[in-house]
Amino acid sequence: MSRSLKKGLYVDPRVLEKVAKVKNAGKNQPIKTWSRACVISPEMVGITFLVHNGKDFINVLADENMVGHRLGEFSPTRKFVRHGGKMAKEQEGAAAAKGAAPAAPVAPAKKK
Repeated sequence: MSRSLKKGLYVDPRVLEKVAKVKNAGKNQPIKTWSRACVISPEMVGITFLVHNGKDFINVLADENMVGHRLGEFSPTRKFVRHGGKMAKEQEGAAAAKGAAPAAPVAPAKKK
């Protein structure tokens, strides 16, 4: 169920204060935030955020295309770990060797 339109978008007031300070200072210093639920508003376009993903802070540069989305959408919280082990490495190596094998030289056809 989506948020009611009469309530408006959630923008963290502390983040808005920091955005105003950065805009007034004229520096594009990254804003460190833990507020992943904060919606990107038009005032935030062009500002770099350091969004916490549970372990690290991920750089997020707010673009015009990001307006209306939440900051947390752009800092993934899960790391994809490749499946497999010894067997997967062997298959990967065999596939690489097969694809990288040089073509056998073809002897020119004899003329009659």
